[in-house]
Amino acid sequence: MIKAVIMAGGKGTRITTVAADIPKPMIPVGGKPVILRQLECLLKNNISRIIIVTGHLGHVIEGYFGDGSRFNCDISYYREDTPLGSAGALGRIREELTDDFLLINGDIIFDVALSRFVDFHRARKALASLAVHPNSHPFDSALLETDAEARVVAWLNKEDPRKYYRNQVNAGLHILSKSLLEQASFTGEKTDLDRDILKPAVSSGRIFAYRTPEYIKDMGTPERYRQVEADLRSGLVQKKNLANRQRAVFVDRDGTITALDGFVTRPEQIVLKDDAAAAIRLVNESGFLAIVITNQPVIARGECTVEELDGIHRKMETDLGAAGAYVDDIFYCPHHPDRGFAGERPEYKIECECRKPKPGMILAAAKKYNIDLSESYMAGDSVKDALAGLRAGCRPALIRAGPQSGTETVDGHETPVFPSLYDFVRKTLV
Repeated sequence: MIKAVIMAGGKGTRITTVAADIPKPMIPVGGKPVILRQLECLLKNNISRIIIVTGHLGHVIEGYFGDGSRFNCDISYYREDTPLGSAGALGRIREELTDDFLLINGDIIFDVALSRFVDFHRARKALASLAVHPNSHPFDSALLETDAEARVVAWLNKEDPRKYYRNQVNAGLHILSKSLLEQASFTGEKTDLDRDILKPAVSSGRIFAYRTPEYIKDMGTPERYRQVEADLRSGLVQKKNLANRQRAVFVDRDGTITALDGFVTRPEQIVLKDDAAAAIRLVNESGFLAIVITNQPVIARGECTVEELDGIHRKMETDLGAAGAYVDDIFYCPHHPDRGFAGERPEYKIECECRKPKPGMILAAAKKYNIDLSESYMAGDSVKDALAGLRAGCRPALIRAGPQSGTETVDGHETPVFPSLYDFVRKTLV
């Protein structure tokens, strides 16, 4: 298995109110130092060769972990006598990195099925693969723009102008190739990983984003520290690992998350329903995955391109993110079997297995994210949504605007009816 490098040299000035006399990666979270929790995840994934880059109060880290033998791993160190930035030390230890390696920010708590990440990286022969995930504050985070193959095509820092965007935040967990280090320029002074090494390599077409809903969170501020502590106590950190069976709320888009007003063909037409962001935020907080499942026949009808649909979904993700909510993924069906539309695209005029009420999109999501369908829900405003959920093995729920509630019989199944997505989530998950 690959070697791991933990960057643990920063001072952590934002979290000094929690602990000022020990290095940030040694702050106890849930009773254990951050790095110890990182080591536990690495060892669970059979990664036992580790280099820790230390700096401020580095002797505390070195004294606690030693050579790693009492933790059943092999640990060596590089101590920065003067700060070298987020990547400068990599230039000093290049000779020890003979293969692709895992690079970890020293202030993050994570529990990730790393073998999936490594397989993703190797399958693409990537120069670098970066773990990304949606979060509740994308407007103040660095975001990665990707194409359909998960290749990074743009890197948006917090200060960069942005309009509509995918909620894909760089999470602080990377796999870097030896060849990337060989072509990087290390001047001996401070080197920034993102600005000096990764962003210049985007043009190569070999930087990829590994999107995962697993738990990766920095504890670099007092507020985030308290949240991580709460998530450890609740068991959320461990449950989100994709080695474990996940639960999901599959949600229809038009008429359920967004107001339905004919076919949506432009981003500006996307308007969230009044309680949609609050509902999705509750799903996020519950530990369930929030996954959009939507028929989009506008592609087959020639009324919208795949690229334009991506822009529409960026608008939806932007609006959700502004309200502190996010979806973990979006699955759409571009097909439409009926013919006779001006400008229609024949290649999409097929009988497929993904168009609701068929369950193909739900089954694809379940395979991708190891979802237990019997413990998951499909919520939408149409009988087609309920049928797709039933056929996939989910628990269906109908969202009907207005005061009505109760049940509706769908294919012989008594399906609960809720007046809004928020009402469904509040009564079912919370």
